[in-house]
Amino acid sequence: MSLSPVPVPVPVPVPVPALSSDHLDRSMAAPYGSVRACGTRCTPAEPRGRAENDRFAMRRSHPRAREDVASTSGGPAKRRYAGAVSSSRFLHAMRVMGSTAGLVDRAVVAAMSARGRHERARADAMPHDERIAVLTEIHRVYEGDALVADVARFFPSPPRSELGLRRVRSGVWEAAWPSAFEPFLAEVAERYLSRVENRTARARLYLAGSADAVTRRPAIIAVHGYMGGQWLIEENAWPIEWLLRRGLDVVLPVLPLHAGRGGAHRGAPAFPSSDPRLTNEGFRQAVTDIRTLVRWLRERGAPKVGVMGMSLGGYTSALTATVTDEIDFVMPMIPLASIADFAREQGRLGDGVRADEQHAALERANWIVSPLARPLRVPGARALVVAAENDRITPVAHAIRLARHFGCEMRTIAGGHLLQIGRSDAFRALAALLERDGIIAPARGRS
Repeated sequence: MSLSPVPVPVPVPVPVPALSSDHLDRSMAAPYGSVRACGTRCTPAEPRGRAENDRFAMRRSHPRAREDVASTSGGPAKRRYAGAVSSSRFLHAMRVMGSTAGLVDRAVVAAMSARGRHERARADAMPHDERIAVLTEIHRVYEGDALVADVARFFPSPPRSELGLRRVRSGVWEAAWPSAFEPFLAEVAERYLSRVENRTARARLYLAGSADAVTRRPAIIAVHGYMGGQWLIEENAWPIEWLLRRGLDVVLPVLPLHAGRGGAHRGAPAFPSSDPRLTNEGFRQAVTDIRTLVRWLRERGAPKVGVMGMSLGGYTSALTATVTDEIDFVMPMIPLASIADFAREQGRLGDGVRADEQHAALERANWIVSPLARPLRVPGARALVVAAENDRITPVAHAIRLARHFGCEMRTIAGGHLLQIGRSDAFRALAALLERDGIIAPARGRS
């Protein structure tokens, strides 16, 4: 049987706004408090009432609103009225920004769908029964559910690798090493390995000391989203200076077939792929490369190593935390939780009963690399899932499903997938989690 592509969309690029350490110090409160912990049911929190919103905004609104209150004369009543007006305007503006973030997400999804229309048309032409047969065969060649349980065989511990290091500037090194990965399926090996550049794993290291010095600092590996991995973008996407100041060394890996690992290929990365087999192999390679970095950091002296990621990187970080005990904490942000769910949300699986059948078949085809297929191997108290209230690319439902499976805390920030309003509070929540477990020291002054 020819395993033709199936109509599986991939997460769109995530050009998240720059966020320096100063943003973390000066960031505005997002609507309804920006970050809200889910209860035991792990469902998005409801907005506060107007009175509570006003009280909250008076405490944490933009400095301009506080200045308006302070500068208003005429007694306490007048000052309270001016404060309420400023707070109301601020909250309205933030709600508009949240809605705008959702519109931005929708526009980008539409643009990416238009770019992939030729491949989609070819995949959509496959009859329903043939598509089900293809997906069923993929599940079979990955040995069904038996291989899911045999983690050590599908995700073997990588051999020790020497990282080739090049100093970029003070405190920053670029690392490259041969990716210790061989495709599991022999029938896709030649095709997957055809991109020679992808056989070399790459990362950038941000360290408080020299790369060859022994350290006792914990470290965090931050995994980018789809079409990411360019250093200029990633250095602005993550609050690296703030994380360093909080006591964490930072490592930014490049996912398979992204950025410099994609070679001369133009356009969207070949991973994830419309062929679920290549997607499975790509996640397997991503986990291998991350585990190599974890081992290097441990050998350098890091007492604790965690992983976080955004979007596609959120999926990857969550998957990694289910297949190895080497991870000490994990924070998937705006994560993709299920490729089949994403395909259904984008209208790629048809309607009615046939859509349900295709969804189930696609879920099985990628189950071998699903973060939902195995239990979390990180203590639940050291896991945090972050959703965005107006995310229209990987909606809140993905984060809910992942947090429920992990049995961990979930928090919701305002904004969307691309415009992540209030996301600084998510990083603060991670810092609080690490402080609580003694992984980093409490912050001194404003954090």
